Amino acid sequence: MTAHPPRLRTVAPLFAVLCAVGVGACGSQGIQVPKSSAYYHGAALFLQRCSGCHTLATVGALGSATSIKDRLRTNGPNFNFRKEEYGQVLYAIRNGGFSGAIMPQNIVVGAQAREVAEFLAKYSGLQAPKVPVIENTSIEGASTGASTGPSAASATGGGSASSATGASTKPTGK
Repeated sequence: MTAHPPRLRTVAPLFAVLCAVGVGACGSQGIQVPKSSAYYHGAALFLQRCSGCHTLATVGALGSATSIKDRLRTNGPNFNFRKEEYGQVLYAIRNGGFSGAIMPQNIVVGAQAREVAEFLAKYSGLQAPKVPVIENTSIEGASTGASTGPSAASATGGGSASSATGASTKPTGK
């Protein structure tokens, strides 16, 4: 068997350069929030502290899995599609996510945590599909017959806490 060290010596540096370019290209779009924006510092903090596990195009973060097949335990939510509210973000930051299993608690604290929460509340979910809103067209006071809760029982003149347990009650007529 003959080895090909000269070929390996020429291919290895080329491979190293391609890897460096590929890694450097990850998230190369950078922060898309204007530096003059009140959300810019939160975006920079998110990119620095959160982009390893979360995806958000606004800052060029690509930390989430792209497919369930290649998902790792540490892949966090893709915030392009998942909308978060300010209070939810603060809760997750303080408690290590919602499960408390993977994300480090207090990855940012104080004013920095509030800046990240404000930024994420503003920019998360921008690519989420829009769900149509269906207006309630039912007539007030009309019974559909499907309701079995306390309000349905009181609307028909009967029902009490004991009716839920099977005990018979009769409305008292005055």
